[in-house]
Amino acid sequence: MADYLEGLNPSQKAAVLQTKGPMIIIAGAGSGKTRVLTYRIAHLMKSGVDAFNILNLTFTNKAAREMKERIASVVGQSEAKNLWMGTFHSVFARILRSEADKLGYPSNFTIYDTQDSVKLLGAIIKEMQLDKDRYKAKQVLGRISQFKNSLITVKAYHNNPDLKEADIMASRPKMGDLYKAYVERCFKSGAMDFDDLLLRTNELLSRFPDVLAKYQDRFRYVMVDEYQDTNHSQYLIVRALADRFQNICVVGDDSQSIYAFRGANINNILNFQKHYEDVKTFKLEQNYRSSGNIVEAANSLIEKNKTKLDKEIFTANPEGPKVKVMRTISDGEEGRWVANSIFENKMNHQLTNDKFCILYRTNAQSRAMEDALRKKRIAYKIYGGTSFYQRKEIKDVLSYLRILINPNDEEALKRIINYPARGIGATTIDKLTIAANHYNKPLFEIVKHIDKVDLKINACTKTKLKNFANMIQAFTINAQKVNAFEIADQVVKQVQIVKDLEADGTPEGISKVENVQELLNGIKYFIDDAKEKEQEDSLAVFLEDVALKTDLDSDKEDDEPMVSLMTIHLAKGLEYPYVYVVGMEEDLFPSAMSMNTRSELEEERRLFYVALTRAEHQAYLSFANTRYRWGKLIDSEPSRFLEEIDSKYLEYLTPKKLAPRTNNFVDSSLFEDDIPKDRIRFRKPVPRKATSVRTAKPNTLKKPLVVPKNMKPVSKVVAKGGVAQNAKIQQGSIVEHVRFGKGEVVKLEGAGGDAKAEIKFEKEGLKKLILKFAKLNVIE
Repeated sequence: MADYLEGLNPSQKAAVLQTKGPMIIIAGAGSGKTRVLTYRIAHLMKSGVDAFNILNLTFTNKAAREMKERIASVVGQSEAKNLWMGTFHSVFARILRSEADKLGYPSNFTIYDTQDSVKLLGAIIKEMQLDKDRYKAKQVLGRISQFKNSLITVKAYHNNPDLKEADIMASRPKMGDLYKAYVERCFKSGAMDFDDLLLRTNELLSRFPDVLAKYQDRFRYVMVDEYQDTNHSQYLIVRALADRFQNICVVGDDSQSIYAFRGANINNILNFQKHYEDVKTFKLEQNYRSSGNIVEAANSLIEKNKTKLDKEIFTANPEGPKVKVMRTISDGEEGRWVANSIFENKMNHQLTNDKFCILYRTNAQSRAMEDALRKKRIAYKIYGGTSFYQRKEIKDVLSYLRILINPNDEEALKRIINYPARGIGATTIDKLTIAANHYNKPLFEIVKHIDKVDLKINACTKTKLKNFANMIQAFTINAQKVNAFEIADQVVKQVQIVKDLEADGTPEGISKVENVQELLNGIKYFIDDAKEKEQEDSLAVFLEDVALKTDLDSDKEDDEPMVSLMTIHLAKGLEYPYVYVVGMEEDLFPSAMSMNTRSELEEERRLFYVALTRAEHQAYLSFANTRYRWGKLIDSEPSRFLEEIDSKYLEYLTPKKLAPRTNNFVDSSLFEDDIPKDRIRFRKPVPRKATSVRTAKPNTLKKPLVVPKNMKPVSKVVAKGGVAQNAKIQQGSIVEHVRFGKGEVVKLEGAGGDAKAEIKFEKEGLKKLILKFAKLNVIE
């Protein structure tokens, strides 16, 4: 038996050894699917299949790199390099580079990121004189993305009355014209956006049978990871490529399908067995990642979904602690509890920060977590925030480099034509754009031949445009002679970008200079790494690598271990010993925007399943009674998902039910004199047994009605911190706070609901509190 087959369980081994025909591997969370994929590829190569004939599609570049390294340990580094392995977008970008001329694109086409696309659409909306409130660039781009991922071209859109009617009803009747203009401008700029990488690959394979035959013959074995997250466009490409030899293997878990908002279609995996004859099905049901309680808790949750494939996830791991559930007063308190819990676990179990992860439904929830972690001096890293490559100073440098590769790149040109400032204003750029559209030429062509174009631009401005064009052309020539780092360094110095940033004189300016230096370091690292791996190290390859990079693809190791903070969508495929899922409240998780249909609610449940199964040893779930949303404090109720987990796998750290709330906003003593003191004259009848009536003493009913022992006078029915208590607070009062302890009131300001107190607490120091929320108890 081959060494790489040892240690596989029977289900894993069967999947690895199956090499021919269509097959589906249904892989539960933590079931070792990456291991199976890796060893299946290694087994194919060991069985005589040429590495060049294997295509493996993943959803992150990081996953592809890790798999390639594992395969190299079995078959050798040189053979592993020959595999076609990477994300859908990176693999198809590589194919499109080779075949771009057939579609009318240059081989060095630019890949527009979301920011580029939004800017371009904003410009088109302005040129078409459309209402920018009705035609919001981001929303328009989202709509166009839906079209492309569903293979709805401009022509298909105009032939579909239902789509046009939907946009008319949404008060966007010009959507079709916008879509057409956007596609044409991208084409003129020699640019594709992310969705084009899939759409144009489909066009290539459908319009050119010889190209399809070429890649079908090359990719005789096709493997797709995370198949449940593929959209319609990806599904069609995979079917086309695998159609000749039918050696297709897809791996996924329907219970982890969480990207419908990006166009993912769960039916691709649910219906796979219907798409191919004689499909072999393998189920990886043993979870190697999580403890018993976490696995069973997740199972009891996901069984509530009606749309799913049959599987029974189990584990041989120890039972472990129960999933802990915490209720807090507010979102700020929730953050403090999470930070304290991480600190205690670190101290008690001698753990480093990187063993912890905080997951949330929306990015906005990170603020309370960040505040609390900072106060505890716990190092953390947020994923999914502003990417390094999206920072302005970095985009500026990259735009200069993009122009050297593709001078037709309109968005890059507009970004740098007057940066650093060289006296070419917005009016001049508008005139150039109008001329480019009129002559149907790229913007740079107009700039280069400014003397031949009839534009009302003064001689001074024309000189500046000529100087700019000459500078770019000189850089372009040099870029052919030197490597990516040398030309980037030359551009930064000659254009004086660093000098411009240093002139700012602020700490932010210095930070931007450091970022530009880090970009140059990154280019140098890219070149050295490419040489070591005997890969291409051109500027074009670097720019493509950057365009397709995600936050989680970073190679750079942090200087110190950090707690990870991210949305649950970003956590897919990751695992941590300790996981905190925060904000478990109705309308937040499940999201209020994802409860309109059963399919939406089931996707939210799958998202929670993914969050829960990221935990190896301990999972924490927390929710808050109140949360600030849009600047207002609102009441929250626990998420329905908490009720759906079998209670035997949960441990509530606070009472499951909330204590009855008291009204802290109206002083109950206001009503004392309005009604007679003996107002309790009518009481709801208490059911009595028949015998109690017969045995009652004659004088019982003649006694005066008394107040029940457990009912206090109305003036005292105010919780600590109610307005009745707050009314007694004066400067110099000694008060007690439920969290901050004892303190002295040193200052009062405001009145009524806006009243505030500045309090010096013995342990926490000076705090300013709004009295109606403070819950203070006056001691003296």
